[in-house]
Amino acid sequence: MDHQSEYKKNSISLLGAISMGTGVMIGAGIFALTGQIAELAGKWFPLSFLFGALVTAFSAYTYIKMSNAFPSAGGIGMILQKAYGPGAIAGGAALLMAFSMVINESLVARTFGTYVLRAFDLTDSEVLIPILGVCLIIFAYAVNRAGNKSVGVFSMVMATLKIGGIALFAIAALWAGGYSFEPSSTDGASFPLAGFVASIALSILAFKGFTTITNSGAEIVNPHKNVGRAITFSILICVVVYILVALAVGSSLGLDELIKAKDYALAEAAAPALGPTGFYLTVLLAVVATASGLLASVFAVSRMLAMLTDMEMIPHSHFGMSGSIKDHTLVYTVVVAALLTIFFDLSRIASLGVFFYLVMDVLIHWGCFKYLRQEIGARGFVMITAIVFDIIVLLVFAGMKLQSDPSIVLIATLMIVAVFIFERWFLSNRINQSAKAHSHDHSGH
Repeated sequence: MDHQSEYKKNSISLLGAISMGTGVMIGAGIFALTGQIAELAGKWFPLSFLFGALVTAFSAYTYIKMSNAFPSAGGIGMILQKAYGPGAIAGGAALLMAFSMVINESLVARTFGTYVLRAFDLTDSEVLIPILGVCLIIFAYAVNRAGNKSVGVFSMVMATLKIGGIALFAIAALWAGGYSFEPSSTDGASFPLAGFVASIALSILAFKGFTTITNSGAEIVNPHKNVGRAITFSILICVVVYILVALAVGSSLGLDELIKAKDYALAEAAAPALGPTGFYLTVLLAVVATASGLLASVFAVSRMLAMLTDMEMIPHSHFGMSGSIKDHTLVYTVVVAALLTIFFDLSRIASLGVFFYLVMDVLIHWGCFKYLRQEIGARGFVMITAIVFDIIVLLVFAGMKLQSDPSIVLIATLMIVAVFIFERWFLSNRINQSAKAHSHDHSGH
């Protein structure tokens, strides 16, 4: 297909790939999830980011090995298709990945709205938060329509501002707090094991943006080496930033205060540590970080959906729209993200993202372990370890959610099952249509 020409070799440098990865990760990852992680892990929440990075490192191993062997703009879709063939498992898991990325966009959009309103002390508005979030999604759509070059330059500048700004915030807050980390706790003696393990699921969500690098494999300069380097550096940068911020927030706020302000934890922590000026600068930083994170994510997921369409793994309809397939998938991406932003709160959006992403991740590791590990030169025990970590974290997280919000577990389960049933129907229908067309061609001779 000529769509392939839209993806140009050597168009993304190593620095550009790192910026893209960190740009997606440092959005809602730190601004929205810190409070939710603290709610589950208690005073141990900074360690949750460290363990999340550890699990992500095992997970990234498979993606790096596959991308080094087969750098492709198909990314996740390519990995799944090589592992399972062009069937319902590959198509369903690829759709789960795409949906988890769209879910992340709605998480970022609502976080953006929450922080903007925090500057005016209007964080309880259930109407303005989704309205601002949808406005940001529309802005991201407009910038993406302007072309890949605009996105690349914007992402690199914003990634630099975010990393530098958030690191400065963390260091300043730690300095203001006397470099102490002594959050208050309602239960200082116990270690909430189940809650801590469940919190790692959200920490993993804060790192999953590295997969956007995998989806750009064919475009990265010297991809056989630089895809792995970009993923590694992105994860390392983010874990340092996340832990610094967690320590800074913990030194400024008591645990009860942090949980109460979980949707805008950094802004709340900035006020006592850095004063009014620091508070408003932190809100501004959050707005910049979430806006650029959403921009990078919309770019990545629309490309992924376009490649899945090219690979005939998902259906496609123009709905009367002009332009290329990527133009259409860009519209689909922002419409679904906007709907999620309107109808779900931050906690439920994050939960959906966890379920979708971890199920897909397990399928990728298992497929590569069973069918491809010899071909890509991967160590089987690393892949099995990644699967075990994912399953443990997923089951514990699901168990916690069954107690606190059972309906979101049901919604996630039904949606996952529906995705695979839909893919089975779509691919079977396509095969039957191809067979009929082939039979018709034969009868015509």
